[in-house]
Amino acid sequence: MAYKISDECIACGTCAGECPVSAISDAGSKYEIDAATCIDCGTCAGVCPVSAISAE
Repeated sequence: MAYKISDECIACGTCAGECPVSAISDAGSKYEIDAATCIDCGTCAGVCPVSAISAE
């Protein structure tokens, strides 16, 4: 199960910088997680300053 970024994302990029497999990319107004690449480690959710990331 991959993680998902909600609309609360403020596009700060903190999550992308912490992802060990580079599964997170800038999608304009918010970031997106590539479910096929995500290894479900939860690192991104732990660093998100607005709690916009959760398990699907």
